[in-house]
Amino acid sequence: MAQSTDPDHTPAGASLTELILEVFKLNGRLLSAGDQLVASLGLTSARWQVLGAIAFAGAPQPVASIARNMGLTRQAVQRVVNELEAEGFLTFAPNPQHQRAKLVMLSKSGAKAFQAAAKRQAPWANQLARRTSATEIRAALGVVREISTRLEATARDTNNEESP
Repeated sequence: MAQSTDPDHTPAGASLTELILEVFKLNGRLLSAGDQLVASLGLTSARWQVLGAIAFAGAPQPVASIARNMGLTRQAVQRVVNELEAEGFLTFAPNPQHQRAKLVMLSKSGAKAFQAAAKRQAPWANQLARRTSATEIRAALGVVREISTRLEATARDTNNEESP
């Protein structure tokens, strides 16, 4: 039950606000747990996320595409990509579509670190999900994805209105 006493919220709006606050708290806890899970691999949650975005893309991507897929700013992803490249986890390749926007790909050590992180993540996720059914988790995933889709559409609409 939503705890909002704001008369401007509908019941659904109050519940969504409560969900958003819980997601913020969850995000902080996930980042902290992720940092602990992969620290000995030379990774942080942010680095692990970037490696994962590159690994799951299936093909080398420019930083702007990686950032867009992750819902982050290009500058934030560029900083992490630069760190990962300096430590040998990533390499850059020429981009035939854009001279300055190099393509980012996993190096052998980056792929190895990502696989090692995945091996750690699976039992951790299994343990965390132990008392929740897959059906309940998929329902929560559906709600989160729907909210994300609506936010993306709102951002696109706002950007289109601001374009000359």
